[in-house]
Amino acid sequence: MAILNITYRGRSADAPYAVDDRAADIDVRRFAVELIRSGELGIVDRNLAGDTFRHFVVDRYTGPDGVLHIYLRPKVPFGGLDR
Repeated sequence: MAILNITYRGRSADAPYAVDDRAADIDVRRFAVELIRSGELGIVDRNLAGDTFRHFVVDRYTGPDGVLHIYLRPKVPFGGLDR
């Protein structure tokens, strides 16, 4: 199981329950849409389009405690470039 953190419109929140750590990126994006539509994150948009997160990045990180964190976040115009 993993902790899912979603960043949307400048706000970030953890899902109220753990998600399957083997969930595919497309499923993580779908979970996020449903969580925001339902208001369970405290970030509410009842009319959120189903493809809102299609260009968002899904990062997976295992913390020092061994817990997997999944971050759904917007792409940024900097970083990650090979120079």
